[in-house]
Amino acid sequence: MSFHTIPNTTVEYGLLAFDEDGRERTDDIAGGTFSRTLLERIERDKPTNVFLFSHGWKGDSEAAIDQYNRWIKAMTDLTADVRRMGSPFTPMWIGLHWPSLPWGEESSGSFDVGPGASIDTLIARTAAHFGGGAETTAAVTDIFKAFAKDPGASDVPPAVNAAYKRLADAIGFSAKGDPSGAPDEEGEPLDPQAALDADNVAAQSFGIAGTIGGGLLSGFRQLSFWTMKKRARTVGEGGMHAFIDAVQRRCNAKIHLMGHSFGCVIVSGIANGPKGAGGFSRPINSMTLVQGALSLWSYADQVQGSTSPGYFRGVLTRQPPAVSGPILTTRSRHDTAVGVLYPSAVGLVREADFADTLPKYGAIGAFGIQGRAGVIDRPMLDVDGEYNFKPGTVTNLESSQFIAKKEGASGAHSDIDGPQVAHAMWQAALVS
Repeated sequence: MSFHTIPNTTVEYGLLAFDEDGRERTDDIAGGTFSRTLLERIERDKPTNVFLFSHGWKGDSEAAIDQYNRWIKAMTDLTADVRRMGSPFTPMWIGLHWPSLPWGEESSGSFDVGPGASIDTLIARTAAHFGGGAETTAAVTDIFKAFAKDPGASDVPPAVNAAYKRLADAIGFSAKGDPSGAPDEEGEPLDPQAALDADNVAAQSFGIAGTIGGGLLSGFRQLSFWTMKKRARTVGEGGMHAFIDAVQRRCNAKIHLMGHSFGCVIVSGIANGPKGAGGFSRPINSMTLVQGALSLWSYADQVQGSTSPGYFRGVLTRQPPAVSGPILTTRSRHDTAVGVLYPSAVGLVREADFADTLPKYGAIGAFGIQGRAGVIDRPMLDVDGEYNFKPGTVTNLESSQFIAKKEGASGAHSDIDGPQVAHAMWQAALVS
């Protein structure tokens, strides 16, 4: 990719891009990979702080650019916070683009196969979403044709179950029903009927059927969320971990990570290292997980109902620490993407609710980090608030007053560009 300047400002950021297989794209305008250009710039300019952002729940680069324009501008507009970072303060801003749009989110209600709709187009689009190939396309075709014959089916017939099983085998689906597993392992095993039932409950309770697909197509949601989490872990633990390691070798900048939605899997993977092995020469300085689409048990000392720790627990317990400064999470009761779609797709949960009890399957964006001793729960503050964050602490910020209150699909899951979110991130960075 390339450098971008936020409209009507002089603020510039670099945009890295990875493909659906977790490999960095080779479309830098200077040739090769853009990470090389970024590392050369870092070595030349020697920034004091590097801020890296990872989006989630977005598909194309234009959508990612729009998000980074808004997020970074929200931070640089807070001039009082900028001044508090001291002098000299030379930031470098980096955004990551990766294909992360769950199946069915491209356009609400796009799965009507009535008169005038092209089922062949939908089949091709869905097969491509799951990686393409003859086996994938054949399974997707069988499912769509069954749906076209009976769009209102409430029971999944054996032939469709078999087609989903072939599709799951073709993409390497590995969810095992263990909340202590890696992000692509902690969801429920394949169950198209349970997926259909969970979607029906979500649609009836929250009126969001148009973004789900429904009927015999509901099983795609489970497989798609698995695909997104697998992809995010691959990118985070692989190429992006290696990139941050290279940044540390070229400068002494303090590094701050921010992930949104599935992007929280990426930044957690960066800090955790390949298969949880770590490997940085020095700790990350702060990390913020905004409306995270990963398990509330990901960082647990002991997962509820299990003797095992969460997959990312090592980020908190490793010595030297993976993150020396504060780790923040945000949660909002208005965000139905993580409060309803996530448990419906990952846990096939028939009860979609922001309950007082902690579920087996729930997202950090709805519940915060749970199962970890010493986690601090407090409300998100306005831009003049003082958090006084401490190094090595985890803080869940109840953010319903400021996040995901706009009207729109999925409870405005991406409504996170307010100054209050930016201020919390500045206060975390200030600790370093």
